[in-house]
Amino acid sequence: MKVIFLTIFPNIIETYLSTSMMNKAVRENILEYEVLNIRNFSKDKHSKVDDYVYGGGDGMLMIPNVIYEALEYSKSKLSNPTVVYMSAKGRLLTKELIDEYLNKEELIILCGRYEGVDERIVDNYVDDEICIGDYVITGGELAGLVFVDALVRQKGLLNSTIQESFSYEGGLLEYDQYTRPREFLGKSVPEVLLSGNHEKIKNWRHFSSLKNTYEKRPELLRKIKLCEKDIEFLVKLWWK
Repeated sequence: MKVIFLTIFPNIIETYLSTSMMNKAVRENILEYEVLNIRNFSKDKHSKVDDYVYGGGDGMLMIPNVIYEALEYSKSKLSNPTVVYMSAKGRLLTKELIDEYLNKEELIILCGRYEGVDERIVDNYVDDEICIGDYVITGGELAGLVFVDALVRQKGLLNSTIQESFSYEGGLLEYDQYTRPREFLGKSVPEVLLSGNHEKIKNWRHFSSLKNTYEKRPELLRKIKLCEKDIEFLVKLWWK
């Protein structure tokens, strides 16, 4: 998968993608990326990329002509890219949304700043707007990294552990996990996890996932099919 990030803070992107598992994805050719500084496409002597908002209001807005140049240059380097704008007005990032992008091999990620970008860019060049949550952060860089990280992971990085580590696999939250020491702060690792009985461990993990989902994200239970034993378990939790 090839990704071009458009940002005015390239170091944020570079630092993250050059470390840990994302760097492994790059080394294994799962991810190929380039980070372009939008300021480099400004013809202003001060590399200006923003201006006041027509109609008044707080904050500045990223000007369209500079982003246009950056987008045109990025598109010339790819064959059939999808342009994604990380925006508070966008579709909420979910596993279902990630699944929509699994077959896309070329992306341009536009990371806005200030009050965002001129709407004419969105109307004419953006294929999708994506939001990582119902809150506001200072720019699109972190949001873009979250999106690409989740997408790369789902595309194949660490395939052997994706089902265990991805929170919403199967519709339930992840089960509780433990490591050494066996006792810590007066609490012991559940005996079933030490039993070596894989069937019992699998069963325990399922109901641990069910319990976590019920207690932390109960709305997710509406989306999955529960068996009779699941319902009995949830009723007991409800009566506690």
